[in-house]
Amino acid sequence: MTFGRTPTLKGSAQTDSPNHHKARMFWLNTKPFQKRKLEQHPTTAEQHILSPSPKSRYKTMSHRLAVIGGGAVGKSAITVQYISNHFVELYDPTIEDSYRKQVVVDEQSCVLDILDTAGQEEYCCMRDAYLRTGDGFLMVYSITDRSSFEELPKLYQQALMAKEKDRVPILVIGNKADLEDEREVTTLEGKKLADCFGGKFLETSAKTGQNIDSAFDEIVRMIRMEQNITKTKKQIKKKQACNIL
Repeated sequence: MTFGRTPTLKGSAQTDSPNHHKARMFWLNTKPFQKRKLEQHPTTAEQHILSPSPKSRYKTMSHRLAVIGGGAVGKSAITVQYISNHFVELYDPTIEDSYRKQVVVDEQSCVLDILDTAGQEEYCCMRDAYLRTGDGFLMVYSITDRSSFEELPKLYQQALMAKEKDRVPILVIGNKADLEDEREVTTLEGKKLADCFGGKFLETSAKTGQNIDSAFDEIVRMIRMEQNITKTKKQIKKKQACNIL
């Protein structure tokens, strides 16, 4: 792997990274066709939708991901663990950090542009911009903080309004799974919330790395599925218009 200019990483156990006025860029390239072991696999129906055409199989796509949620839930810790296999121990609230990583998911290469966002309410004015441009969202709460869980429905509605859609690819993440003794939100509650959003659910631990790779793999699958559904609808609509003519 080759690294670009690497910022000093400060942050917290399961929390957000350095606070600064200018977003930093941390570019990381992995081997383009290195297949990683996946912990989860798509269902048969999903495999049918996700199956690439021969021409697109070797085309590298780019997906914009936003990691969103309340403050101190571990958004930066999750992102940094995914990018560099490093656990951020100290808390320093994030304003906005950007990362890039090239990966292979289900034998398809793609580039992920990942935006680690601010969780503090004073930066809520910045949300519309990344909600509009994001292809998929990782909505993070801490299993040890019920209030962070209760913030997600509001963020979900903001995402729908910003995208002007009735559905978007969303993965609900219950972070800090290693702190089971401090749990305030049950796994079942997390699953039910994800179902309400029409999304999927995972519990993660940025400290141990539990389900971190799986979370990003899963949101990529969801984005691909949504893009293929949208493309199919456009093709059907175009065909219907041609038939009318």
